[in-house]
Amino acid sequence: MDFSEAKNTGDAGHRRVFLTPRKFKRYIGKCRSYSLGVTKSGRFEYIAKFPPFFQHRMHKNNKTLGIIPARYASTRFPGKPLVDILGKSMIQRVYEQVQNAKLIDEVVVATDDKRIFEHVNEFGGNVIMTQSTHQSGTDRCAEVIEDQRFNDFEVVVNIQGDEPFINPNQIDLAVDFLNNNEEFDTTTLAKRIDEVEHLFNPNIVKVVFGQNRKALYFSRHPIPFHRNVLQEKWLEQGRFFKHIGLYVFRKSILQKIAKLPSSTLEKAESLEQLRWLDNDFSIGIEITNLETIGIDTQEDLKKVDSKFINK
Repeated sequence: MDFSEAKNTGDAGHRRVFLTPRKFKRYIGKCRSYSLGVTKSGRFEYIAKFPPFFQHRMHKNNKTLGIIPARYASTRFPGKPLVDILGKSMIQRVYEQVQNAKLIDEVVVATDDKRIFEHVNEFGGNVIMTQSTHQSGTDRCAEVIEDQRFNDFEVVVNIQGDEPFINPNQIDLAVDFLNNNEEFDTTTLAKRIDEVEHLFNPNIVKVVFGQNRKALYFSRHPIPFHRNVLQEKWLEQGRFFKHIGLYVFRKSILQKIAKLPSSTLEKAESLEQLRWLDNDFSIGIEITNLETIGIDTQEDLKKVDSKFINK
């Protein structure tokens, strides 16, 4: 983005800014008006007007890297990233969805498996080999950002490699929430639970948060507990939210989090984000109404195939 040619338009302090098509796609929702022009070199540029308060945000380096951690040796579903889903591998579907997010500048798959590495190369994706000793996807992301190729990225998104139909708008929602809420160290998403089966499924992580959208706790158990109420009536008595496993970090925070030792709560629930809460890192929760479809088992895969074939 070139601010050197920005000029005062006289429109209540609004200023004219020259944007590349990709940057325009990112900021279109914030501009007051725009037009399309061609530079002397023949390159297309958008000329857009933004209010002064938003120009300050645009000056900040929010260049965003989307990382998809992918390992072959899953306990419940070995080889999951390479499984075929309606003609494409799971990892390719995730990759293409992330590419469609407006606020993601670059996408890379982080793996420790040669088969996944070669497959991503085959479909033209970016991929990097990482160590096989990582205990979590976040640890794998932390290794990636130490690579010199990604020095100029300041925001990092950890996208689960087992959600082949994640909506790009969800990614943008979480990224935008971090960019506009500096009090949070990281942000993620939650969706209201509307089925009792989901509420009591330990594979669906639940989250509770305060009025300021700051996460209080994550659990595989339904939270909060409703005393003296039949379990089948819990959804009628209160609001429950499931966690959507997408994390947005400032790079400096990710580097700190990766150095933390495992915590007691993390080990109890097998949820890495509890390590961050244990160490007083704040997690902001943005609400989404969009559903996600995670693939944890072969049975999950059969349900997804059936659902999308019927469309």
